[in-house]
Amino acid sequence: METPALMPGNLAVDDRGSVRFVNEFSFAGVKRFYSVTNHRQGFVRAWHGHRREAKYVLAVAGSALVGAVRVDAWENPSPALKPEKFVLSADKPAVLFIPAGFANGFMSLTPDCQLMFFSTATLEESKHDDIRFPSRLWNIWDVEER
Repeated sequence: METPALMPGNLAVDDRGSVRFVNEFSFAGVKRFYSVTNHRQGFVRAWHGHRREAKYVLAVAGSALVGAVRVDAWENPSPALKPEKFVLSADKPAVLFIPAGFANGFMSLTPDCQLMFFSTATLEESKHDDIRFPSRLWNIWDVEER
């Protein structure tokens, strides 16, 4: 079974300006995209799961903590599951792949955070494959000072 995977990108800068890119990412299978922002830094949007839909996530502005967890039982998932955590930042281009069978969520780390989601399902398909869980069911949102 697939697992979340980060496709690293890069940033090229010269006297004309800069280009951000993630050359590993392919739009094959993508049926729609949407952009999400929060009204404030530290706000959590979670958890949103899909049995059949996969997603790709890119930070186009600011930074976010993104979580992905493989759901073990859709009607009553275990709170003991351990989500994977990723920090996405527009300053370090990367696309995060979240496979079908996972729930995902994110917290804005910066006030200007904007994430772009690319989905493998149409909106109509997604409506029939949309499962929501409480935002603190898997509470990965505390940032440790170090």
